Amino acid sequence: MSDSTPNAHDELAGTEQPFVQHLIELRDRLVKAVGAVGLVTLILALYPGPGPLYDILAAPLVAHLPAGATMIATSVISPFMVPLKIMMMAAFLIALPVVLYQAWAFVAPGLYAHEKRLVLPLVVSSTVLFFAGVAFCYFFVFGQVFKFIQSFAPKSITAAPDIEAYLSFVLTMFLAFGLTFEVPIVVVVLARLGIMSVEKLKEFRSYFIVLAFIVAAVVTPPDVVSQLALAIPMCLLYELGIWAAVIFIKHTQAPDENSIDKEPGSKDSSGS
Repeated sequence: MSDSTPNAHDELAGTEQPFVQHLIELRDRLVKAVGAVGLVTLILALYPGPGPLYDILAAPLVAHLPAGATMIATSVISPFMVPLKIMMMAAFLIALPVVLYQAWAFVAPGLYAHEKRLVLPLVVSSTVLFFAGVAFCYFFVFGQVFKFIQSFAPKSITAAPDIEAYLSFVLTMFLAFGLTFEVPIVVVVLARLGIMSVEKLKEFRSYFIVLAFIVAAVVTPPDVVSQLALAIPMCLLYELGIWAAVIFIKHTQAPDENSIDKEPGSKDSSGS
């Protein structure tokens, strides 16, 4: 038999496409992803609108401001630009599943079955975990942090936070907690790629706890509430990542060449 004959067990044999066709598919996927973000932006612009979206984002802070206190805008265009940025951010987050699906649909044909069993769960779980981190920050952390800060404010000070500074603070916190909730994904990838074994990850546990509190002290405001709210979930998610790594390694191994299933109807030579 000629050496040019494709491997009978190669899942990707015969699926190669011209480079130009790949570029065309990439363009179509990008258009669909951008179109999804644009469509959601248009819907949010019509309802509920940029203003109400900002009110929703500012609700945790406004709820803990002194009676009669309001947020202020120190720039002329801030009342227009800040709600617009929030609307675009919300549109991207809402359309993120569609964007990630387009990315997955583009790369999936080039992956083997065992690679798909690894990549697809990681894409889905990383998206869910990021949203979980943002939701945890908004619904729990913000309320506790603002309450803690206002309890220390002197009575002679009237709080009037700037809306641009608040948006910057919110985005920083969302990013910090969203990335923090990706800890299990990082642990799984390190273990699956063989960079660190599960046993090494378990041994690194005590060092990670110290690292978690250092990171929390750097990226969060200088209050104990937000630092604990970031460090404790990091430690718990690290344990979750170790548990998940064991499962992923077991179910995403590449098939051994000597253990490939025979084609239907074939017989073992020893039993013929």
